[in-house]
Order: sequence, then structure tokens, then C-alpha cells
Amino acid sequence: FIFYIIRGGTSYMMNEEHQYMTPEDEWDRDLLLDPAWEKQQRKTFTAWCNSHLRKAGTQIENIEDDFRNGLKLMLLLEVISGERLPKPDKGKMRFHKIANVNKALDFICSKGVKLVSIGAEEIVDGNTKMTLGMIWTIILRFAIQDISVEETSAKEGLLLWCQRKTAPYRNVNVQNFHISWKDGLALCALIHRHRPDLIDYSKLKKDDPIGNLNTAFEVAEKYLDIPKMLDAEDIVNTPKPDEKAIMTYVSCFYHAFAGAEQAETAANRICKVLAVNQENEKLMEEYEKLASELLEWIRKTIPWLENRTAEHHMRAMQQKLEDFRDYRRIHKPPRVQEKCQLEINFNTLQTKLRLSNRPAFMPSEGKMVSDIANAWKGLEQVEKGYEEWLLTEIRRLERLDHLAEKFKQKCSLHQSWTSGKEELLSMKDYESASLMEIRALMRKHEAFESDLAAHQDRVEQIAAIAQELNELDYHDASSVNTRCQGICDQWDNLGTLTQKRRDSLERVEKLWETIDQLYLEFAKRAAPFNNWMDGAMEDLQDMFIVHSTEEIHSLITAHDQFKATLPEADKERMATMGIQSEIVKIAQTYGIKLSGVNPYTNLSPQDITNKWETVKHLVPLRDQMLQEEVARQQANERLRRQFAAQANIIGPWIQTKMEEIGHVSVDIAGSLEEQMNSLKQYEQNIINYKCNIDKLEGDHQLSQESLIFDNKHTNYTMEHIRVGWEQLLTTIARTINEVENQILTRDAKGISQEQLNEFRASFNHFDRKRNGMMDPDDFRACLISMGYDLVSSLAGEVEFARIMTLVDSNNTGVVTFQAFIDFMTRETAETDTADQVMASFKILASDKSYITVDELRRELPPEQAEYCISRMTRYIGADGPAGALDYISFSSALYGESDL
Repeated sequence: FIFYIIRGGTSYMMNEEHQYMTPEDEWDRDLLLDPAWEKQQRKTFTAWCNSHLRKAGTQIENIEDDFRNGLKLMLLLEVISGERLPKPDKGKMRFHKIANVNKALDFICSKGVKLVSIGAEEIVDGNTKMTLGMIWTIILRFAIQDISVEETSAKEGLLLWCQRKTAPYRNVNVQNFHISWKDGLALCALIHRHRPDLIDYSKLKKDDPIGNLNTAFEVAEKYLDIPKMLDAEDIVNTPKPDEKAIMTYVSCFYHAFAGAEQAETAANRICKVLAVNQENEKLMEEYEKLASELLEWIRKTIPWLENRTAEHHMRAMQQKLEDFRDYRRIHKPPRVQEKCQLEINFNTLQTKLRLSNRPAFMPSEGKMVSDIANAWKGLEQVEKGYEEWLLTEIRRLERLDHLAEKFKQKCSLHQSWTSGKEELLSMKDYESASLMEIRALMRKHEAFESDLAAHQDRVEQIAAIAQELNELDYHDASSVNTRCQGICDQWDNLGTLTQKRRDSLERVEKLWETIDQLYLEFAKRAAPFNNWMDGAMEDLQDMFIVHSTEEIHSLITAHDQFKATLPEADKERMATMGIQSEIVKIAQTYGIKLSGVNPYTNLSPQDITNKWETVKHLVPLRDQMLQEEVARQQANERLRRQFAAQANIIGPWIQTKMEEIGHVSVDIAGSLEEQMNSLKQYEQNIINYKCNIDKLEGDHQLSQESLIFDNKHTNYTMEHIRVGWEQLLTTIARTINEVENQILTRDAKGISQEQLNEFRASFNHFDRKRNGMMDPDDFRACLISMGYDLVSSLAGEVEFARIMTLVDSNNTGVVTFQAFIDFMTRETAETDTADQVMASFKILASDKSYITVDELRRELPPEQAEYCISRMTRYIGADGPAGALDYISFSSALYGESDL
């Protein structure tokens, strides 16, 4: 503050350190004080003194006379300071008056004001200028010195306060304490700004300064208890009104409205705190909603993935596989992003709560980040099992379809062969046959037994296939078993009937004549050859399933070996057909009339010829089928190599990016914004790489559609790539969020970039494993290097244990960089506290221990006021009116010290 002392007839300006300034200033002009200024000062200072003296039940009439005995001067100082001065002298002699004035001057000096060369004699003698100077010194010390706005004080602070309060008003431009106040609008604006109900500013006119001034004087005196200290005519008619008089009068307005200023400051603090709480509550609600939706989706998805009910048909199982692909490519990726965003929102919310000195957010039961992570882990476990089950089932159904078709084919061939055999064996034609016919029947029966034995292998194959179908849980196993049982029963019956017929024929064997050996030889050779041709046709038409070029080449080798046996088979055919030619030749030679039917077999030479032609026709068809399968397997091999070529690039690329992101998160590389830009670039590059993942997914789908389930050319499966890709997206998002939280921490706590760089450098130095975290011993060494007293003593151990509970609340055994930054910012920055909020509410409540609804709505914006009203509990003290609210417990609850 600035005040002035009159010394030896010359005025001096003194600054806050009480050093004399040059005398060539405005106080030099007081030596020849302008009469108008002196008049204004006398009136203003007299009114100012009386505004305080009336509290003691007295006043002054003449400022230079009424202070001469020092009594009222001492009384004035006691009123404005609130302190007691030494007891005044009662006498009326001059030395008594001088003693009292000296007591007053000594008290002024005790308040840090040095009165140089001003003595009590001048005051006792009624020196007007000396008296006015002394009163001005008192005004400066007790009315203006403590005025402070934005670190400015005294005159500059009061001027800045006036400028701010009158800035919105038209025709008002406060630049000083003289000319700027002549038209009265500045005074009216000050009143209207704080009490708009007292003055209608819109009706004031700049060309009516006397009316404006008188309006301000009258309203201030009537409603604000500020006495009239100036005359409108004196101010208007003076080229430059007295600065000290104006300052004295304006300071009264500052003190009159100081309570409102204090209330406004308190209201602003409360609004800020409530805004933080409202924003945090919104983030909590968003977290709860997103967590509920994600957990509900997981809850509904897991039963679907756990359902292992197999379908009976390949098409249905392939549709399940396609549905699973859609789930992995379409439905799950957005949920992966939601899970990542949920973790980011949780971390951001906790950071904001920590920065605003609020308690940590505890989600509803079952909705912690760890709960979601566990649910997600369970989802991925059943997901993996589901895909493995699908592929196993498809392979099983493929095998089942193949076996079922093979079973049907063999059964059809066997039943075609056995058709009518039971009726034939049951015939008793031998009872009325001739000897030749009986012997023919005997030979025919022997040929049938040979044929029957040849078919034993086929029956065993049918039974083996049926057993395998049962073991593989074929859906139509009952019909397979029924058909197989029928064939076995029929086969047993055929054996019984065959034995019975042989027994019957042997009983009459004496009646038989020698049977035509050629017919018999033909029958005996034709039957095995016919059976061989049946087997050959069956093998040539046999379906096959292979999964590699090696397997198909094995089938081709077997087929080539079969073709190598055809010349020998042709010789057998020619020999058999030669027997028939010999029969015809003998019959022609001896004039025997043949019946055209071989009595020993149903096979005719034409049957042998037709089947042989069929075998020769099926051989090239089998060649073509095998070559087509070779082409398919070669195409599958190309798909394997194509997938492997991409997977062997994408897999290492993902690993490299994970390592690069890890380095970015711990290395010092410019400001946090530069790190953020670098990470954003990484994120964009990763997003741009997504097309390669999609292409690999397409190749993977082609492989599965081609029933390719293994790939020896790569160690990377599509599942490995998917998991790595999801981890990469999650890691870059988390890293960006960590930097965002560091920026949020820096800005909220006022931490400079240099401090953050120092923190990071210290962390990196003691991060000896370069994995982005410190173990407790390294963390202790880091703190000691930064000046913490953690030497080996009980107090040091206790302090270090306290710090560890802050940076490692989950007892993981490590300190992350984010936890380290949070701790250091808490150590170096200040935050608002519950006590500060209580103090602000106390101001709004006019020092009461409760606050009313009307006070909240008057002092706070509507939204914040209603927020407080809805959450504050009723005041239970006896001194409060009905409906009073408890702001103390509310303030504590804001910082987690009780429940809202």
C-alpha cells in the first residue's frame, strides 16, 4: 500500500517497505493545497471518521479542532483497530493534549507505519494540512492497505476491483480515482453490480452527473450504511476531483460489498467441486451401463459356445462353423473394443477421482474390471474349446458319411448276392431228380459253398463297418444295426441251410453219376474269378477320403499295383472261357444237345465277359478320379503355403509392434503431447495393417472350407494371430490412455513438462529390467535418490511401507510408471479438501452450522443448487429451522469421509 507523510513542510511518498520516494510527486502539490481539494478532503475525511466514531456514540464537527486534545483520535483508532490504546491523560493542559496525540501516533507506528518528522504539536496546534495528512495515513493503513486483487494491493488493487466490477456497464471506464468518477455513473454501476434492486441503471444519463452522483450518495447512505462524504456540485465543478477523497469514499463500497465478494468466491469453489462430482458420477453411470451390457453379452454367449450338441448332418455342422466365424469376425471385435474402452474409462475415472482428492470408484458387485476380465477369460476358454469341438465333429461326420455310404454299398451288393439263396437251399428238387440231375445238384452245391466262403470276408467287412459307426456315434446307428443284424442272421441261416442241403445230397450221393467235369471245372474257376471281379469293381468304385498328397499318392500306387494284376486276370478269364469253348466243342463233336445252362453255376460266359468289360471300363475312371484328387490336394497345399507365407509375416510384425510400443511407453522422447502423437501414429499404422489380417482371415476360411485342418509350413494358427492382434489393439489403446492420464495429471496438478521428464528419467534409471516397472528395492533406491529419508531404521521402514500401500494397493510386488507418477504428483501438488469446501459453505451460510434451501438457491447456479438440495441430509441441531440442511456431512461425503 501507499501512504504519505508530511515532513518539515514537504510531503513524501512512502512505499510498502517504508522507503521514502522522490518528493517531486503529487504530494508536493499539497504544499499549495487546492482549496477545492482541501474542501473535499475535509468533508470526506470528517464523514469517514464519523462513520466509525458513531459506533462509540460520538462524532466530530471540525476535523482540525476536534482531534487537538487527542481523545477522539485515540477513540477513533480503538474503533477501527478493535484494540485498546493506553489510558488517555485527563488534564486539559497543552502537555496533556500532546501526550494523548503521541499515544495515538505511537499506536499508528506500531502498525508498521513510520511517521517521520510529524509531531503531536502540529495536531494540537490545529494544523489543517498535517491533520488531513495524518487522517489519510490512518485511512490508508486501516481501510485500503488490506485490499488485494490478483496479487496487487492498496491503490492498484482497489482500482482493479473497480474496473472489474464496472467493466460490463456502458459509458463507464474507470482509469483513476479522479476524472473517471465525475459523471457519477461509475458509483451507480458499483451499486447496481452488487444490488441491482437499488438502482435502475438503464435510466441513468451521462449528461446528468449531479443527478447520478446524488442518486449514488443517497442510495449508499440509505441502504448500504455508507455516509455521504462528498458533494456532487464540488466534484462536478472541480476540473480534477481530489483523489484521496474519492479513494476514501470508494473504499467504503469495497468493504460494504466484501461479504458478497467472499460469498461469490465461496460459491465458485463449491460449484467447481460439485461439477467435478457430477462429471465423475456420469462417468460412473456410463461405466456401470457399459459393464452391465458387456457382462450380459458374455452371459448370453457362453451357453451358446458351451452347447456341444452335435448335428447329424455335415451341412448343419458346417453352418455352425460359419456361425462361429461370423461371431469371431463380426460380433466379437466390437466387444473387444468395448472391453478395452471399459478399462480405459475405469482408469481415466480413477485418475480424475484421485486428482480431485475423491475416493476411488468401486463398481457394483460383480462389475469390477477384474470380474469382467475373468468373465472374458471364461468366454475365451469355452470359445477355444468350441472351435476344436466343431472341427472334431466335422471330421467325425465326414468319416461317418463315408462309412455309412460304404456300409450301404456293401450291404446292397451282399443282399443282391443272397437274394433267393435261402429259397434255393430250401428246395428239395433232388427228391424227383435223375441221377445225372442229382449229381449236377451236388456239384452245383459245392460251387455254392465255394462262393459262400468267398463272401465271408464281405460279411465281416459289413460287421466291422457297423461296429465303427456305433463307436463313432452315428445318428442312424439303429437302422445300421438292424440291417447288419439281418445280414448276419441271414448269413447264419444260409450256413445252416447249406449244411442241411449238403447232408441231404450226400445221402443220395450213390445215385449220382459222374458229372460233366468241364461244367464243374468252369463253375469252380468262374466263381472265384467272378468274385474277384466283384471285389475289383467294388474297389474301383470305392470312395476314399484323404488330407494330403502323400495319402493320394499312396492310393495311386495301390491302383497301379492293381492294374499290374490285370494281365494275369485276363489269362484266368481266357482259361475259364476256354473251358466253355471246350464244352461247346465236345457237344458239337459228339452231337450233344446242351440245355444252355451250366448245371453247376448260374454264371454264364456272357456274365464273365460283361463283368470283365465293366472292370476294364472302371479302371480309367478310377485313374481320372485319383488324378482329380491329386489336383485337389495340390490346391490345398497351395492354400497352406499361401496362408503360411502371410502368417509368418504378420505374426512377427505383431510381436515387433508390441515391443516398440513397450519402448515408447518408457523412453523419454520429448513432451507428453509428442509421445501422444507418436503413439497415435503407431495406432493409425496398426489400424491400416488391419487389411492384412482380413486377407489372412479370408485364406483361413478357404482352408477350412476345403477341410484343411493342419499346416506344417507355419507355427502360427489363425487363433494365434487373432489373439495377438487383439492384444496389440488393447496394448496401444492402454498405452495412449496412460499418456492421456499423465497429461491430465500434469494439467490438473500444475506439474511442468520438465518435472514429468525428471520423474520419467528417475523411473527409467531404476527400471533395471527395462520392463516398465520397479521392484520394491529399486523403488526405495529411487526415493532415496530423490531426497526421501528411508534409511534402515524403524521410522524409515514404516514410512516406506506407507508409501508402498499407496503405489501398490493390490500387492502385486511392483511399481508401475503410472503409479509412480501419481505418487509424485500427490507429493508436489495441492488439491482442494473437505475442510476448504466446508469453509466455503460456511461463508454462504453466514457462519451458521447449517444452510437453508433458499440460501443455496440464492448463492449457487440452479443445477448445482438442486444437486446439493437433493443430496444433503436434514440438519438435526436444535438451533436450525425446519428444512435446514447439513452441509458439513455433505462436504465430508464428497471426499469419501462418509456416505452421501
